[in-house]
Amino acid sequence: MAVLISGGGSNLQALINGWQAGELPIELRGVVSNRADAYGLTRAADAGIPTHVLSHKAFGSRADYDQALAALLDELAPGLVVLAGFMRILTPEFVAGFRGRMLNIHPSLLPKYPGLHTHRRALEAGDSEHGATVHFVTEELDGGPPVLQARVPVLPGDDAEHLAARVLEQEHRIYPLAVRWLATGRLWLDAAGRPVLDGRPLSAPVQLADVNAH
Repeated sequence: MAVLISGGGSNLQALINGWQAGELPIELRGVVSNRADAYGLTRAADAGIPTHVLSHKAFGSRADYDQALAALLDELAPGLVVLAGFMRILTPEFVAGFRGRMLNIHPSLLPKYPGLHTHRRALEAGDSEHGATVHFVTEELDGGPPVLQARVPVLPGDDAEHLAARVLEQEHRIYPLAVRWLATGRLWLDAAGRPVLDGRPLSAPVQLADVNAH
């Protein structure tokens, strides 16, 4: 597995913790960041995982950057690529090369609120609940097939910061779980672009409460 990051890497840490505890049957081959100052690189180095910095500032176009990123990943030869706070919009050509092998986690209950500022948008809309979604990555920004969601209530007096912190706690629970499903062959993307879990196409994302109930 290779992990792409841009920042603090708390979801990366959740994956590292699962790997070190023997809960994730993966080999972490590398962590790649487009920012040299990303704290997630320190988390990876502390865990003995090779790190790579590929700055987008060194490239004249998004396509040129993605070609270099694809070449770097080809060297790592991951069976799975995980986006953990990677703040880059990927080109369709790049995404197509990892079809069915790339996951992302997004801090909203997709299809609600793709893009940025999800917590503020949920509060402004007066939503009673918010959450996070793990999804396969496709050419559409935050639009790939959702696999697993966790929901959190929006509490009276919530601001974006407090809501984000509670959502992040749930992200750390659902991302390792979805990675384990994919790594153990329980989860895949079929020819029609549908996520399949335990042999059954998912018409809607699995909810964390349903997982906990079984």
